Amino acid sequence: MPQSRSERIAGICIYIILSFITLLVLYPLFFVLIASISAPETVMRGEVWLWPKELSFVGYERLFANSELMRGFLNTLLYTATGTALNVMMTIAAAYPLSRADFNGSGLFTAIIVFTMFFSGGMIPNYLLVKELGMLDTIWAMIIPSAVSVWNIIIMRTFFQSSIPKEMQEAAFIDGASNMRVLLRIVLPLSGPILAVMVLFYAVGHWNSYFSALIYLSDRANYPLQLFLREILVQGQMQEMVDISDDSLTRSLMDAEAIKYAAVIVTNLPMLLLYPFLQKYFVKGVMIGAIKG
Repeated sequence: MPQSRSERIAGICIYIILSFITLLVLYPLFFVLIASISAPETVMRGEVWLWPKELSFVGYERLFANSELMRGFLNTLLYTATGTALNVMMTIAAAYPLSRADFNGSGLFTAIIVFTMFFSGGMIPNYLLVKELGMLDTIWAMIIPSAVSVWNIIIMRTFFQSSIPKEMQEAAFIDGASNMRVLLRIVLPLSGPILAVMVLFYAVGHWNSYFSALIYLSDRANYPLQLFLREILVQGQMQEMVDISDDSLTRSLMDAEAIKYAAVIVTNLPMLLLYPFLQKYFVKGVMIGAIKG
């Protein structure tokens, strides 16, 4: 439809404002990227603004040369892959029965599950429970306590109720299909958007998780990458990556700054690469699962 002059002006203003906000959001990440590949001395002198200067990869070299960081990276991949797979399976196992109108007691079970979203035992009882179960300093301490999210159960249940045709399920039951067969052959193949959203939610949560590791893990061999990043950025622990006995203090401080920028990029890159592949499902899955029902 043709737009009036005032509508065109309003549209241009909206695009300008959104573009400005986008630049404000993206520039910090862009600056970290160009700073990580610039000579540390140019970054410390404030000469790096829009383009890298005097290309240098010393931060990445020191980072990848550290065996603890590489082990932390592998640990994070293991925690994320295993945890996300378990999360999605348990969310489906809870959401599908609750979405069925013929499931007696679904309202009661939903109320009990939602109750746990607002009230919990607290950090100390959780720690004691994990300790009594013998999961301290194991992979299960990073996965089992956060095995399922109540909010995600509600989203997936609503998606199943509003987006999966009940007629198809009834026709399958008439043909003799079991509940498990209906779930595997009809419901899940039609639930691509919400499954992609769940994978994204859970994967990002596991990848960024550090507080659980801070509480339950004491062996550095089991540390995820986020704990090492915390040591680098918050606590400033660079002793194992920057050998002051070999270099001057000034050179060591410069290398430490380069390592900080490189660590941020390495830590966030996998999730940044994951978003474009799931973005087309993201809005659709969340909106369908949240608005209706």
